[in-house]
Amino acid sequence: MRSFAGFFVSSIEDPELILEQNVRDLNDQVPKMNESIAMVRANVTLLEKENAKYQDDVRSLTAKVKAGIQAGRDDLAAQYASKLQMEKEALARNEQQLATARQAYEKALSVKKAFMREKERKTQEAMNAIREARRAKWQAKVADTMESFTVAGIDSTHDEMLRKVQEKSAINEARMQMALESVDHTAANIEEEAEKIQANELVKQFKMEMGLMNSPAPVSEVGSSPEKTIGKKVGVE
Repeated sequence: MRSFAGFFVSSIEDPELILEQNVRDLNDQVPKMNESIAMVRANVTLLEKENAKYQDDVRSLTAKVKAGIQAGRDDLAAQYASKLQMEKEALARNEQQLATARQAYEKALSVKKAFMREKERKTQEAMNAIREARRAKWQAKVADTMESFTVAGIDSTHDEMLRKVQEKSAINEARMQMALESVDHTAANIEEEAEKIQANELVKQFKMEMGLMNSPAPVSEVGSSPEKTIGKKVGVE
């Protein structure tokens, strides 16, 4: 019935959820196992205390038997010897039980160690499987999305838009060429040259004002004779 129920559950539920539940179940078993091991350990502790008590009683009764013999009281020594015998038998039984309890405790620790190792292995396998399942789901979503993209369906629109963009680009390029051809480049060059000449004249004017350049000599009057000019030069000498 459990196998059938497990098959039924696995057929209707998500394997990822089942693996996660398995990991939780494994983790839940650890406190229960620790509790059981604690009970076994407590039994060992109890038997160890009883063993120590029996040993003390055996030593005490042994001393009393010897003391009775030394005191000449064989009757008391016999009574103590009888009790001593019973304590020794109880001690022997206790030691057997203690040995068995210690073996059970060691076995419980070994079982826990093996369980923790198997738990770690199964947990790791489950986590890897869960990550793989999630990755598979994501890949399925990506595949569904990619399958919804159809390149063939947009070919006509794509080509048409490219053609329109190219037409607009050609028209604008032609308009730009026509606009450039209609501009009077000669007039623009003349204006540029005139601006340069004007700028040069302004620079010369500033230099003359700053004393960095001599003023141009005045033009001599029309009709002045060379003799006057020579005479002036001689008189100055």
